[in-house]
Amino acid sequence: MYAVIKTGGKQYRVQAGDLLVVEKLAGEPGADVAFGDVLLVGDGDAVTIGAPLVDGATVNATLIETRKGDKVKIFKKIRRQGYRRTKGHRQHETVLRVTSVAAAGKTDKWDGEVSLTTKRELDARARGLAFQPLGGATPKAEKAAPAAKAAPAKKAAPAPKAADTAPVEAKAAAPKKAAAPKAAKADGDAAPAKKAAAKKPAAKKDGDA
Repeated sequence: MYAVIKTGGKQYRVQAGDLLVVEKLAGEPGADVAFGDVLLVGDGDAVTIGAPLVDGATVNATLIETRKGDKVKIFKKIRRQGYRRTKGHRQHETVLRVTSVAAAGKTDKWDGEVSLTTKRELDARARGLAFQPLGGATPKAEKAAPAAKAAPAKKAAPAPKAADTAPVEAKAAAPKKAAAPKAAKADGDAAPAKKAAAKKPAAKKDGDA
């Protein structure tokens, strides 16, 4: 049994067990949703068309999550005018699991169990990543972290031998040598000074006086 329902200004063909994505609906995850706007009901070869709705027909579903859909880009351009504008939009949508279709005293139910696993969690599992729910709650699933490899132990430096340490200790204990006096000037440099000191004014002779 299948039915055609109307919600959010759109029409959807559904049957028990279908996963349905519609415009945003009010409700929390796990809530029951009933659609009374049933336009058509089909059961094998028998088809009932509403005028405009089918009397007594109802489609029940369970709300799984409300999320944002895929991003749609809006691009505007006027050629030869240098005008370009790009905008993005993400429409809110609700994910439902159809549980039953009832019409004309007959009900077609789905025997499966409704899973409230969100698309974000499914994507994280597929990529092998840890799932962090919105709002900072405790993650439901985390990827097992690989065991950290132990760092190799560093080899200890060999102890210095007594023969190697003796010269170092001897150098440390020995006092520093006094600074050597500056070297005397070369003989060639000292000679003019001596000559200059040796010259004295000669005594005046009587004839000169």
